This record gives sequence, structure tokens and C-alpha cells, in this order.
Amino acid sequence: MFRLNQKGVASVEFAVVLPLLMLLICGAVEFGVLFYNKQVVTNASREAVRAGIAGANNATMQQIASDYCGNRLVGLKNAIPSALLNVVVSPLDAENDLTVSVSLNYDLLFAPFIGIDQIVVSGYTVMRMESS
Repeated sequence: MFRLNQKGVASVEFAVVLPLLMLLICGAVEFGVLFYNKQVVTNASREAVRAGIAGANNATMQQIASDYCGNRLVGLKNAIPSALLNVVVSPLDAENDLTVSVSLNYDLLFAPFIGIDQIVVSGYTVMRMESS
């Protein structure tokens, strides 16, 4: 076995593998942030429902969900304003369960390379209304 002019082979192999490696790393970061934001949105709906069960009105529950998300959402492109949130609260009724749904249109940073520009992140919480 003899080597004839093997200089630079590692550099060529690295240049071939680098784009795939960067795609995997960027995808892991992007989806990590996406799953974090999913948890924030779910927790916001949970906090709003807790306030509603304690006696808050619909406007207050919407404000609680917006404030919770506004302080915690993370974006890779830029900050995510709470104005992008869609908070839906079911009517307050002692006969039915109280439902709060929070959704966010999240702009992806790296996924447009594979054809996905935006994804909807939503959280949904239902609690039973108990009469005192």
C-alpha cells in the first residue's frame, strides 16, 4: 500500500459534509426554540384558565395570557410581540368547562430552505368550573 498525493482529501470530505452538518445543527436549534415556545404558549393558556377559575373575566384572562407570553417567547429572527398571539376564551358559565386556547404564528428561520416558512404553535387548556 502506498499513498500517492493524498493531500487535501480531508478538506474535500469536510467541504462535502459541512452543509449537512450545519443543516442538522441549525435544525436542532430551530426546533429546540420551537418546542420551548410551545411550552410557553401552553403555560400561558394554563395561567389564564387558573385566573378564570378564580373569578377573572375574559379580558383579564386574555391579558394574563398575553403578558405571560410577551415576557417569555423567544424568536431567532427577532423578538416576538405578544400582539401576534391569538387568545380565545370560552364564555364564563358555571355549567360548562372553562377553555382557553392560545396560538401563535411562528416564523421559522432555517426551515424555509426545506419549504416551511411558518408554523402555528398552540396551547389549549380546559378546567372544570366549580360553583362555590
